[in-house]
Amino acid sequence: MTQQVPSTEPELSAVRNFRDVGGLPTVDGRRVRHGVLFRSGHLAHATEEDAAYLSSLGLHTVFDFRNSADQRLEGPDVELPGVRNVNLPLSDPADGAEFWRMVRDGDLDQLRDILADGKAAGRMIDSYRRIVTERTAEHSRVLHALAEDSVPALMHCAAGKDRAGISVAVTLLAVGVERDAITADYLESNAKHRRYKVRRNGDQASAYTPEVMELLSPLFDARAEYLAAAFDSIEDAWGGVDAYLERGLKLSDPVRERLRERLVD
Repeated sequence: MTQQVPSTEPELSAVRNFRDVGGLPTVDGRRVRHGVLFRSGHLAHATEEDAAYLSSLGLHTVFDFRNSADQRLEGPDVELPGVRNVNLPLSDPADGAEFWRMVRDGDLDQLRDILADGKAAGRMIDSYRRIVTERTAEHSRVLHALAEDSVPALMHCAAGKDRAGISVAVTLLAVGVERDAITADYLESNAKHRRYKVRRNGDQASAYTPEVMELLSPLFDARAEYLAAAFDSIEDAWGGVDAYLERGLKLSDPVRERLRERLVD
């Protein structure tokens, strides 16, 4: 039986960006059920108290969208007894070992070269488009799993913003959540207590100057223009959400209806 969780957000000390997406409105006047779909950053550093709270949710499946480089950096998720962990790597919005080395170790001139003049935001927009258009098999697998038996479910990546954000958005589109509500939930990742902690090597004075942080901010912000680019790519490639779900994600009407039964009141 799906457990109902309180609407107040829990205090998790070592899991960033956790929240229940329940309560979001659908276009036909219904709402996403509480306690069936959660999102967060990675669980690698979860404390015993964090793990105990997550275990209390009655989770069936944790979808981990991190790649091997993420897992080497952060570590594997903590094990939650009785919970299935599905690692389904998606493209990283700033993938490439050399790029991330520059983000963490580069000096100001190097950061200006790779991030200034809209390059950072452009990289994010391109990545969001690719995750939607090139990762249809992964998104299809998630939605079919949710329709079958994989709820309650938690979706996460590293920060819980980009890869998890897109996957949550695709799921919400599939059950008919209003587009503005999907965007509003996505933008919640900007709250100070939810944001991914930027890691820079070097002394504090030079590693985190205002200009450095301004250059890095497009990589770590949740911006409406990023999610809009993902939605636009659906329109460009398939002509609309229904065609994307049917042809791109192979989601039949019966499967889509089972998905709604699982996730929507």
